[in-house]
Amino acid sequence: MRRRLPTLAALVLAVPALAREAAPPVSADPVLPQAPARVPYLAAGTLDTRAILPPPPKPGTEAEAGDRLTYAGTRAFKDTGRWALATADVQGGAQHLLAAFSCALGTRLTPARVPALLALLERTRLDVIAAVDAPKGLYRRPRPHLGNDLPICVPRSERLAASWSYPSGHATEGWTYALILAAAAPAQATAVLQRGRLYGESRMVCGVHWRSDVEAGRTNGAALFAGLLGSDAFRADLEKARAELARALAEPAVAPDPATCAAEAEAAANPLP
Repeated sequence: MRRRLPTLAALVLAVPALAREAAPPVSADPVLPQAPARVPYLAAGTLDTRAILPPPPKPGTEAEAGDRLTYAGTRAFKDTGRWALATADVQGGAQHLLAAFSCALGTRLTPARVPALLALLERTRLDVIAAVDAPKGLYRRPRPHLGNDLPICVPRSERLAASWSYPSGHATEGWTYALILAAAAPAQATAVLQRGRLYGESRMVCGVHWRSDVEAGRTNGAALFAGLLGSDAFRADLEKARAELARALAEPAVAPDPATCAAEAEAAANPLP
């Protein structure tokens, strides 16, 4: 039986109301204005994820039926600790995700502690946007909450309804960042990658993505990370971030929020249906 964590209400309250208002594409969240780089690492056309990702399941197929079963099954998470974590995970962007990996890394990370790492993630976000927008525009898959009144963890809106579902931008971004952090802190790679998986799966719990959207997001993120490793600028920035993160992890730990860490442990112990 799935255990509830009542204290997780603090997770939802900690998310700004604007972030909970919808679940837009990653491109809707601007890169921080103080980020030094205003161009992606990869030149346009270097990596075309439309040629890498398979098409989403077609209506009437077994795979599409599986997507619908998962969507229906995950509606049972409403008002549980996993629902609260998924709601908190609605907020995207480099700064939020940096904090979201605090439990996995064992210390709370802030932009002031790891400015080089944040700059790397901010610039990578431009590559994430390109990797997500192209296949979304090609496949134009509607989101799962359309045509029904089942609960989702954000308010229904025209903006949300108009944004395409495949692949998941949040899952792509979360998995890309998880791979970067795992490379920068290999001793914590298992916990970091587990958190990256949970962040993507929060989109299914939230009810704004199909399972195959999230799986495609992980493939998308892995392909993007592989492409980024071919960039001299990315590798140089990754080495700076690795050294900076090593120094931060060697300092006395700044304890992450216990309720957040408990929520992540609970989610990891209870695989989605």
